[in-house]
Amino acid sequence: MTSGPPPDRRTTCAVGEVVGVHGLRGLLRVRPYHPPAPSIAPGREVLLEQHGGTRRARVRSAAPHGGVLLVGIEGIEDRSAAEALRGARVVVPLAELPPLGPDEFYWHEMEGFTVETTGGARLGAIAATMTTGLHDVWIVRDGAREYLLPVVAEVVRSIDRSARRVVVDPLDGLLD
Repeated sequence: MTSGPPPDRRTTCAVGEVVGVHGLRGLLRVRPYHPPAPSIAPGREVLLEQHGGTRRARVRSAAPHGGVLLVGIEGIEDRSAAEALRGARVVVPLAELPPLGPDEFYWHEMEGFTVETTGGARLGAIAATMTTGLHDVWIVRDGAREYLLPVVAEVVRSIDRSARRVVVDPLDGLLD
């Protein structure tokens, strides 16, 4: 593995996080942000971002295991070396992400999109996306005001990529 500066957010995307280690032979427990995480596969090169810097690493092995991936990294051969990577984010070049389906999008591309209601009220802009385990949630901010909008068909009515705009029909009580 080689070290370097933080990844360029315009050309890379975080796809997972090292949440722990497994066994004595250096396997990392990686929580993928979007399972099944085809970007974290044997032979792929990834960046491990941690403490303001990055380390290039080649994936030796990757296998699903109870909601996480058990990932082997070339050069990480024992538990101590793996433990030092706890908390690192797994980052890949945008060009290596799999192509999207017709109604799909990546979290990173939604940041900054303006959010409006079907009635035309501006709610703010998407600041981040988080997952609750059940579904994704957009964090929409307008100054000091913040809304948490579930990314589900009952709420999200349209996404206009060219205008960088999302139209939502909030459920009763969602904006209170």
